[in-house]
Amino acid sequence: MALKLGYKELIADAMSKIETLELEQAKALLDDPDTLFVDIRDVRELEREGMIPNAFHAPRGMLEFWVDPDSPYYKPELGSGKRLLLYCGSAWRSALAAEVLGRMGVPNVCHVAGGFSAWKKAELPIAQKPSKSHPA
Repeated sequence: MALKLGYKELIADAMSKIETLELEQAKALLDDPDTLFVDIRDVRELEREGMIPNAFHAPRGMLEFWVDPDSPYYKPELGSGKRLLLYCGSAWRSALAAEVLGRMGVPNVCHVAGGFSAWKKAELPIAQKPSKSHPA
């Protein structure tokens, strides 16, 4: 089956429309109170590899629902007005996600070049995924 548009074209198109931050630019924002790092990877990836410290986990499959104030799944953290700095494993999903959020009208969205794989390879700070607290 031949597709009209493959994943490479989708990513290239998204990349031409979004802001991409290099690793050092992203690292400089780690302690910025006006920036929220958003990890869109699957929870199993976070458990296996860790995540950028203090990142908010918003699984790719729920992102559009969590960012929309009209959705029953809305997460206020994503509507705080902070710059949303998305990342995934290799910057493919985050490119697509940043482009969609831009189309939705979410302001100040960007993503990390190379994703978490590049972050990890550069030996930048990594934290363990916080465990869910369970009521006693």
